[in-house]
Amino acid sequence: MKLKKIMKSIGILLLLLILFIFLNNSNWFQKNDQAKPKLLAHVGMAQTYPMDGITGETCTAKRIFEPEHSYIGNTIPSMEAAFEHEADIVELDVHPTTDGEFAVFHDWTLECRTDGAGVTREHTMEELKNLDIGYGYTADGGETYPFRGKGVGLMPTLKEVLTHFRNKPFLINIKSNDPEEGKKLADYLSNIPGINMEQLSAYGGNKPIQVLQEELPNLRVMSMETLKSCLKSYMGMGWTGYVPSSCKDTQVHIPENVAPWLWGFPNKFQDRMEAVNTRVVLVAGEGKWSEGFDDKGDVKRIPEGYDGYVWTNRVDVLAPLIKE
Repeated sequence: MKLKKIMKSIGILLLLLILFIFLNNSNWFQKNDQAKPKLLAHVGMAQTYPMDGITGETCTAKRIFEPEHSYIGNTIPSMEAAFEHEADIVELDVHPTTDGEFAVFHDWTLECRTDGAGVTREHTMEELKNLDIGYGYTADGGETYPFRGKGVGLMPTLKEVLTHFRNKPFLINIKSNDPEEGKKLADYLSNIPGINMEQLSAYGGNKPIQVLQEELPNLRVMSMETLKSCLKSYMGMGWTGYVPSSCKDTQVHIPENVAPWLWGFPNKFQDRMEAVNTRVVLVAGEGKWSEGFDDKGDVKRIPEGYDGYVWTNRVDVLAPLIKE
């Protein structure tokens, strides 16, 4: 009889624990039908391409869809267009140059998109300004090049972007894992007069991001290391409502296939992250190769009531579907 009582007590405790976990992470009482996702526009407005078969060596400019607009990503006109289409943040890519600038450009090398050659960061900014960054784009296997001749001088410096868009939010992508680049970027940002550091965030290699965080502690940063540390800790302890210190004052990019495994996702998870000054960005699929929510079908997969950020390559398409 005594054993039965003990087993019964254990059973009741387990049921109470399960009930606590369920109620503590349920979104039933937090649903907000008026909540709308915010839009993170990848490189502004850009030419898109099919994601199938993409590798780190793929020249995506050689496989674009038939152009539906005239913008080239990572340029000031493309960012103006993104903000006009109600982007909440624009993501951009940077490379240091040999003359102390930071060029806003995606690729590690120049051959894919431009009429130049070599490693991007092994050039001066003046040399990069002389390139045609629309040179390599083609939608028909090289029969036509619709942007050739239209991209000369369009590669901006990071300073030009940040001074052109005062008080606009940007997510800066560091393309290397060189710690020295983190120091260079910290010094560079600190010497641009009048910029609002609170509007900026950065992500990239573990080493430069660590240095950048040490140099600019008020800047929200993320690397694969900080992301994994946050998510692993949260998966272990988040059922209690506790948010680990590794999840505080940062940014988390949540792949769509990982999101359902996070305690309280979407609403309670989002509220918990907001409470510790962390930005949540939902990315499509497995989060590889800048997969985004880019069309009407993709919008249907965004959880109802989610009001964090979604990564998109087609802010012009998504904004009318979400914001109106």
